[in-house]
Parts: sequence; C-alpha cells; structure tokens
Amino acid sequence: MTRDHPTLGILLMLGFCVVAPLGDAVAKLLGGTVPLGQLLFIRFAVQVILLTPLVWVTRRQWRMRGRVLRLTFLRTLLHIAGIGAMFTALKYLPLADAIAIAFVMPFIMLLLGKYVLGEEIGMHRLGACVVGFGGTLLVIQPSFVQVGWPALWPMLMAVIFAFFMLVTRQIAKDTDPIGLQAVSGVMACLLMAPLLLIGNQLEIAALMMQPQDSHGWFLLVAIGGLGTVAHLLMTWSLRYAPAATLASMQYLEIPVATLIGWLIFDQLPNTLASVGIAVTIAAGLYVIMRERIAAKQLSLTKTEPSQSTA
Repeated sequence: MTRDHPTLGILLMLGFCVVAPLGDAVAKLLGGTVPLGQLLFIRFAVQVILLTPLVWVTRRQWRMRGRVLRLTFLRTLLHIAGIGAMFTALKYLPLADAIAIAFVMPFIMLLLGKYVLGEEIGMHRLGACVVGFGGTLLVIQPSFVQVGWPALWPMLMAVIFAFFMLVTRQIAKDTDPIGLQAVSGVMACLLMAPLLLIGNQLEIAALMMQPQDSHGWFLLVAIGGLGTVAHLLMTWSLRYAPAATLASMQYLEIPVATLIGWLIFDQLPNTLASVGIAVTIAAGLYVIMRERIAAKQLSLTKTEPSQSTA
C-alpha cells in the first residue's frame, strides 16, 4: 500500500492546476479554426498513444467485462460529450469565465448524490449549493449578455461531468485509473472514427478532418498530451495525499486560468464575473469544510461501539 506523502500530493495537484487550464487554453486557440470532431479525436488518440505503453509495461489491469465494461462505455460517451461541451464553450467565453462556471459541478454532484443515490446531505451543504449556483449565475450573466445562449455551454459540461464522476465512482474500486483511461481512450477513438468518416463524406463542418501545418499539428497533439498529463497528475496526487487535503486546492485552477487568459488572450473577468467567481470559490470551500466535518463525525460514530465494548 502506498504511504501518504502529503507534500508530494500537493505538488502534483499544483501541477494539475497549471496543466489543465493550459490544455484548455490550447483548445481555445484552435477552437475557431479546427473542427470539433478533429479536436476530440486527436485528444483521445494522443491519450491512447501515451497510456497504452504505460499500461503494457506496468502490467496494469485493463480487461473489463459485464457491468464494468458497460459502465466504462457510458463513461466514455459522457467524457466525449463533456470535453466537447467545454471545447465549444471556449470558442465563445474567456478562459477564466468558462472554467469558473464549470466549477458548479461539485454542487451538482452533491444534489445528484442526494436525489439519485439517496445520500444524506445537510442543510448547510444544500445552502452552500444555492449560494454556489448564485455565484455561477453572476459569472454567466456578463457572458450571456455578450454571446447569448453559448454562455451556458460550461454549465452543460458541468452537468455531464457530474454524471461522469458518478459513473466513475461506481467502477473506481474495480478498475485501475490509468488502465481505465487507456481503455476509455480506445473506445472514444473507435466511436469518433466512423463519425469523422461520415462527416467528411457528407461535408458536416463540425465532423470534418482539416489539413494542418506543423504548428497546427503540434497544438493538436499538445491538447491530448496536456489533457492526459493533467489526469495523471490528479490521479497520482490522490495516491499520496487524502482527497480532503487536495479538494480545496483544485480551486487554484481558477486564478491560474485567469492569469493564462490574461497572458495569452488579454482577457480578464469583469467586476460582476469576478464577484461571482469569489462567491463560487467561497461556497465550494465551505462545502469541502462541511464534508470534512461530516466525515469526521461518521468516523467517530463508527469507533464509539468498539470503544464501549473494550
């Protein structure tokens, strides 16, 4: 069993908070010129190229069957749809705004946990969900005025990825994370390839493969590489530090995205969006704090009977 190394886990999570928005920034650079289908196919093809040798060399678990295979297929469909929604959002919105809106996902997951899985969610956390949604609406509002309905793409991505995380939770104990990503990448490529062939035949703009120069191909490969590395950094960070330690650190992705958006695109959130981002972060951190309190209380409850019979 891997021993905890909190410092290493924190450094890996910091790496994720830098690499993930960098990948989104590259997608934003290409989103206006490269069809969505090509972006998605290359994204998952690079994932397969990077992870398949790693799975082979380390002899990780990758064979699946029955329920796990079906849920992995569903997870892959959700993964394609979620990344597609985010890439589409980045065509219309500033990088920081899109990522901040997407951080409504933890609140959606809490609500899904309560109403779909029947988990106990206290009034404090439900209240934080309402506040978090309010903060998200403040971020959406300026973008909605400028671009209209496309401002809701990150919200759709958050909903899709909330279901993606619920499905992942159902198979997490039965799969190796890296093996799961490798298999999911293969599935995504097999699903996307015929769609691209049909798209080219029927000249469907979003599903065509456009020729690229060396610079374009470099950026396309970078999207897949950065996305895959970001996932590995998050996965490995959770091996060395508890989720409770790392959860609040994920919100560092928002200021990092703001900095990258300013440096590359000269875009900064306006005053209303900045207030919304602050509210969303505060509500998210409050939810994390309540989760820790609830986990501690559950732990104490479980240990009380053994102590009384000692």
